Amino acid sequence: MSQQRTDLRNLAIIAHVDHGKTTLVDAMLKQSHIFRDNQVMVERVMDSNPLERERGITILAKNTAVTYGKVKINIVDTPGHADFGGEVERVLNMVDGVLLLVDAVEGPMPQTRFVLRKALELHHKVVVVVNKIDRANARIDYATNATFDLFIELGATEDQTDFPIVYTDGLRGFAGLSPTSLAPDLQPLFETILSSLPPPMVERDGPTQMLVNLLAYDDYKGRIAIGRLYAGRLRRAQEVIRIAKDGTCYPGKIAQLFVHQGLDRIEVEEAEAGEIVAVTGLAEIGIGETIADKDNPIALPPLLVDEPTVQMTFSVNTSPFAGREGKWSSSRSLRERLFKELEHNVSLRVYDTETPDSFLVAGRGELHLVVVIETMRREGYELQVSRPEVIFQTDLQSGERLEPFERVSIEVPEEQSGLVMEMLGVRRGRLQDMRIGDQGFVHYEFIVPTRGLLGFRQAFLTATRGTGLLNSLFHAYEPMVGEIRGRDRGSLVAWEAGISTSYGLASAEASGILFIGPGTEAYEGMIVGEAAKERDLEVNVAKKKHLTNMRASTSDISVRLTPPRQMSLDNCVEYLSEDELLEVTPKSLRLRKKVLDRHGRKRVKVAGR
Repeated sequence: MSQQRTDLRNLAIIAHVDHGKTTLVDAMLKQSHIFRDNQVMVERVMDSNPLERERGITILAKNTAVTYGKVKINIVDTPGHADFGGEVERVLNMVDGVLLLVDAVEGPMPQTRFVLRKALELHHKVVVVVNKIDRANARIDYATNATFDLFIELGATEDQTDFPIVYTDGLRGFAGLSPTSLAPDLQPLFETILSSLPPPMVERDGPTQMLVNLLAYDDYKGRIAIGRLYAGRLRRAQEVIRIAKDGTCYPGKIAQLFVHQGLDRIEVEEAEAGEIVAVTGLAEIGIGETIADKDNPIALPPLLVDEPTVQMTFSVNTSPFAGREGKWSSSRSLRERLFKELEHNVSLRVYDTETPDSFLVAGRGELHLVVVIETMRREGYELQVSRPEVIFQTDLQSGERLEPFERVSIEVPEEQSGLVMEMLGVRRGRLQDMRIGDQGFVHYEFIVPTRGLLGFRQAFLTATRGTGLLNSLFHAYEPMVGEIRGRDRGSLVAWEAGISTSYGLASAEASGILFIGPGTEAYEGMIVGEAAKERDLEVNVAKKKHLTNMRASTSDISVRLTPPRQMSLDNCVEYLSEDELLEVTPKSLRLRKKVLDRHGRKRVKVAGR
């Protein structure tokens, strides 16, 4: 028989990227006295992954827990970027309610729509938190009204639209039920959580049922399965049945049992239904599987996440510099690492191809795949990747070819609004909404084919001189639109192998923008810059000045070069054209042509006509 566990709350914090989720969790942890008074605290303590700290975003969902009064509150911090929506989807199954954070200036943004829709589909109760109300240009009334409109637009029930609102300054740890009277702590937020979010409904005496939502790994404990215990109890050394996604049952035994407290996992002898727990001892367990009672194994519904929309080809590095800088570079090690990623990255797909040294990797967006590449690079892997491509589908009824479209939210200064309209018009964007803000910024909503957004962000930032804001979210699969022009400039391609010289680069610089400086080792077919024209240009960056007996009066003056454009991994992936690859090693990123030999490229070009 189901009953409530009033001593427990399970909630997730969801929001658009950079609306302050992780900072608010920091404040909740500090005010729950999780840390010693003399303990040194870092900012965004939940962003423990080095990539998260560098990029300033949450990539992986993480669990923590605080105690308020006699109630334990399990909290899941979720990513705010659309490309990591798979993380959000699976953790929402663990909780009974959500805190929806909305920035007091920006209001609901594209990712707010995505995470809220997922929460409403699961019939979760929502507490709206209007955060950053201390900002000078805060629009609190706009943020609350737009949030209510979003609930209505997403088809929320009458009960769901009757949501409580808490106003917070997450950085200082202040909260209140009115924006004009904040308490000097988060007590109003904690009280609202206890009064508005339901306690878990559990079957304490039913057969054991736990759904695995997350995986972690420890060098000593092995694979750690994290999830919610829906029914029954779990004990250390308990014999259980692991039910795979296909319904196959495997016997197993729990080695250790943990619950979350603060940032730590605390080992316990027993846990009751409703708790979010972590278990070890089941070496082959995967996400979406059920840990069930040995005598009465009953499977829980498996996790379902949205399908990927973008794919890239990952292959063994075949450049002349292959094997120099990486620890792992064989097709076997590459394949093992990619399929290992599937164990915890639920929205990723990996497929073998016709060639044994290439693999098709599909994800939720460019950033999703870039993070996988960067993670592998830091682990010592060496590989090469192709240009991102969208994944097409076919309408089963009409046979029509469909492609993914994204809802794009853009904010630009008014003087640059016409240019952005033109850029998205060329990319087949459809304007949905336009409004002029108070600060001289224009806000646009477009529906754009994903094809049109590949490689667009860098051009957008350049056109707006870095002042524009762009966010996108998967919208739907729709009939394919016509041709979309890709990059409108060619590449500067190295003519021959050698070490770049100032003299050679000075000649090349007249033809475009350089990506490398003097003293860089290059090989034939390597891309060393962006051409000023549409076609590729071959340049000799290793050319040296001939020595003669003749000397000019200015000969000792060194050649002055424009500093090369610094190409990050994100920039390189966006830059790629169809006939180009990106060589990725732990130390270097090198753009190159698929066919390195210039005569071979000409033959391919002639054959393709």
